[in-house]
Amino acid sequence: MNTITGTDISRAARFLKEGHLVAIPTETVYGLAGNALNEDAVLNIFRTKNRPAFDPLIVHVSGVKEADKYAINIPDVAYELMKNFWPGPLTILLQKKQIIPDLVTSGLSTVALRMPDHRMTLALLEQLDFPLAAPSANPFGYISPTTAGHVADQLSGKIHYILDGGACRVGIESTIIGFENNRCIVYRLGGMDIDKILQIAGDVQVAESGNPLPNAPGMLASHYAPSRPVYFGDLNQLMKKWQSANAAFLCFTGKGFDFPPGSNVYTLSPQGNLDEAAKHLFTALRDFDKSDAEFLLAEKFPDKGLGKAINDRLMRASARE
Repeated sequence: MNTITGTDISRAARFLKEGHLVAIPTETVYGLAGNALNEDAVLNIFRTKNRPAFDPLIVHVSGVKEADKYAINIPDVAYELMKNFWPGPLTILLQKKQIIPDLVTSGLSTVALRMPDHRMTLALLEQLDFPLAAPSANPFGYISPTTAGHVADQLSGKIHYILDGGACRVGIESTIIGFENNRCIVYRLGGMDIDKILQIAGDVQVAESGNPLPNAPGMLASHYAPSRPVYFGDLNQLMKKWQSANAAFLCFTGKGFDFPPGSNVYTLSPQGNLDEAAKHLFTALRDFDKSDAEFLLAEKFPDKGLGKAINDRLMRASARE
């Protein structure tokens, strides 16, 4: 298969209408998109990603009215969150309608919906009469892509089209929330700061990840991982424990560390901006995976704002099966 990279939204729409897969840009990461109502297309997403069928998919819609087409019993607070944060990096788990195939939700009664904040993908959705199931456009468990080139590196020859929308602005997956007993639950930390959610939803609880049968996308303990070991925590302590000339290092600002001369150091934000750090995280992990370093020592980031999501991704990248 010849994978085409381009900016033709109508061409991408034609491929999707024909049941093929297209990589789409969002503000978070690139998604591997297919018709969410077409079980063959959805199955092809799992096949192309080599993704376990017990890990549900996020469904992308063009607006709040679309959510009403695919979900029932939507709580008032969910509408408030959509009103304030859609389009944006917030995915909401809602009771699904029968029109959503069980394959999309891995048999769960809830569907994960979000409205992406990218003009090209929103324009694409307007040309379609179906929503798009779209997990990250990478082989399952590997580093999420934040440019069209990243997608091509991993999926070239496996999909028909890559819609090139430039580098992702946020660079980390969406925050996923749901509701249990009228309480807002954060199932996955991500590009939406939970402090903003708190202002609308009030009390918010963060669920534990690692459930072997996850309630939401991205909850597996080992995920977002390079092909070589990642060790995550207090970087100075890690450097004492794992002394090696072949180590690489990932840090926030790079200040306060004495790195060995000539080593690969991935500094995500010299100015200490967590939004910038989140944007650069997956590119740094990808660069490490292409280096000759034997392992990566990663600093624990400030546990606030998007630092929480960065720590979540690094913890999963360092998990051992």
